[in-house]
Amino acid sequence: MSKKAQASVSSANVHKRSLKAQLHYYRGFYIMFIPVLIFALVFHYLPMLGIRYSFFTYKGIKDPVFVGLENFTRMFSMPGFWRAFGNTIVLSIVKLLLNTFMAVVISLLLNELRFLKFKKVTQTIVYLPHFMSWVVTASVFTLILSPSSSGLLNAILIKLGVIEEGIYFLGDQKWWRFMFYVINIWKDTGWGTIIFMATLSGINPELYEAASMDGAGRWSQMRYITLPALANTIITVLILNLAKVMNLFESVFVLQNDAVIQKADVLQTYIYSQTFNSGTLPDFGYTTAVSLVSSLVGCALVLICNRASYKVRGRGIV
Repeated sequence: MSKKAQASVSSANVHKRSLKAQLHYYRGFYIMFIPVLIFALVFHYLPMLGIRYSFFTYKGIKDPVFVGLENFTRMFSMPGFWRAFGNTIVLSIVKLLLNTFMAVVISLLLNELRFLKFKKVTQTIVYLPHFMSWVVTASVFTLILSPSSSGLLNAILIKLGVIEEGIYFLGDQKWWRFMFYVINIWKDTGWGTIIFMATLSGINPELYEAASMDGAGRWSQMRYITLPALANTIITVLILNLAKVMNLFESVFVLQNDAVIQKADVLQTYIYSQTFNSGTLPDFGYTTAVSLVSSLVGCALVLICNRASYKVRGRGIV
């Protein structure tokens, strides 16, 4: 019997095994999967049982009292909620688009580098900011953007005669969002290039050789070969990251202050302030209701964009 026939028979025997026999046969894989399953259940699925508190008034001392949709009615009538909701959508979507765009641009530039050692050093420098905590990042940029004499940016602008006195970039509502986007690009863009660099490395070099023989320059090759190859990856990254747009917290929390709260308050910081800075006992039922709405909106965004992907390219990722 040939090897191909033996493999076919072996495959057929595996399919004929009972469920118990298959579990025993693949027991090693299931044992390795157990820690991951336990982690997912404990930290992702078990906390979802707390959703029920969105229909209760619960202040952590007395027993929960069922109030039905009262928390949601209260939430939708609160100006603070709608302000935080609008800020969350604007900050998250703009940040996502800018970070993705810059990650693509940097990936294309790195891909054009031919000197391997210089390319590796550049990649390392670009990736490093991702490993800094947001607390450290906020501290560094607070010093750089300080309106005092120690502020590097203000000192340069004053020397050049662009401004006459220092601007408090992180304390001015006109400047805060712009600086927030710049800081996020600096910190996260390098890490985002990893996925796009992996896609670029998978493009067949023969395509570029054929295009070059046909007289296509570097710009034409990028337009007709590189960018179409990146298109699916870009769409996939955007859809997957949309699931996190409503979870904006740490990067905003460490950079915001009372002077810019109108532009910087997002849903997660709104929940934090309602829980810890409300001046009274926190109502966990109300904050749970806000979190539930936030999660539902994030889920809806992913499904809508996935559906749009079906319409545009004939397939999605969900």
